[in-house]
Amino acid sequence: MIQFKQLSFWEKVTLLEGIDFLIVGNGIVGSACALELRRQHPDAKIVVLERSYLPLGASTKNAGFACFGSVTELLDDLEKMPEERVWNTVKLRYEGLERLLQRFSSSDLNYENCGSYDLIKDEDERMFYGSKLAYLNHQIEFITGKKNCYSFEKNVNGKFGFKGFEGGYFNRLEGAIDTGKLLLATQKDLAKKGIVVLNGIEVTQVQTNQNEAFIETNYGEIKAKKVGITINGFAKKLLPQLAVEPARAQVLVTSEIKDLQVKGTFHMDKGYYYFRNVGNRILFGGGRNLDFMAENTFELDQTDLIQNALEHLLKEKIIPNTNFTIDYRWSGTMGIGAEKGPIIEKVQPHVAVGVRLGGMGVAIGSLIGERLASLLQD
Repeated sequence: MIQFKQLSFWEKVTLLEGIDFLIVGNGIVGSACALELRRQHPDAKIVVLERSYLPLGASTKNAGFACFGSVTELLDDLEKMPEERVWNTVKLRYEGLERLLQRFSSSDLNYENCGSYDLIKDEDERMFYGSKLAYLNHQIEFITGKKNCYSFEKNVNGKFGFKGFEGGYFNRLEGAIDTGKLLLATQKDLAKKGIVVLNGIEVTQVQTNQNEAFIETNYGEIKAKKVGITINGFAKKLLPQLAVEPARAQVLVTSEIKDLQVKGTFHMDKGYYYFRNVGNRILFGGGRNLDFMAENTFELDQTDLIQNALEHLLKEKIIPNTNFTIDYRWSGTMGIGAEKGPIIEKVQPHVAVGVRLGGMGVAIGSLIGERLASLLQD
């Protein structure tokens, strides 16, 4: 492939020279960062680099859940993390979703305020989680200003055609988006605002001096005054010192199912499984808890262990006695850490990162991008 040194005067001057802000990664965070920089700097030269022909992480591979916290997930977090940190994380997610819906219209994203269900297995779980519901509702009201976010619904089996669930905790404030439409809306916005996006360019090293940053890529070197790194689960490849690890999320989508009863978004097992309808299909993902070590990987393949587990749950509990095939399978790469919460910080002079979104990129990506933009201007 042609190297930067082989480009013409026009190409170099237009695309690669005199860059004020260079963003590494064209996902939700990177695009939000670039657009916020454009808002504050109308005349700046802003360039976004993406190593694949599409955003490679989770921004275009997520399930499209507009969520901030299910009952079982939050209570699990509260057992492992300080209370204040849990609710600060939830606040960030909720405000991030509000910001996303300010940036784009509901029709741009095909947003549905359908709510979500956190499905539970048995009476013991219902009694345990039910005893915490008033506390959770109080905390969510403090964050959102809205009462009675969570409620229990017993007859989820009859309503949705499930088998073997004791019921579900309904979150009336969550919803779903079309991830593909988010990608299109974002790319249109970047082009409209005169932001240069270069695909197929992988950054391999970033160094700085007192005045600028030097970005080494698979096609040669680029210079920029400021650099924002937004490659989330892949950040450790570029910056090994960061406390972020890759976490693979495997997903499948069924064939179209006639008279599908399942409508809305659903969580199971502390958020480790999640599914929704997409038209008359079911999108189902998760199962990382079956083998945490194997799923701590940059690879985008699928495994028989998790794919078989997803199909088994579909057949036995979600759409029992239903004929279907699997039409799509894929994996995305999340960025996680020992602590839930993003990393937004300077890592070198002129260089800052916005990574470790913890599987909540749809919810917090817009805010993280905008906060990174502010950091790059300090």
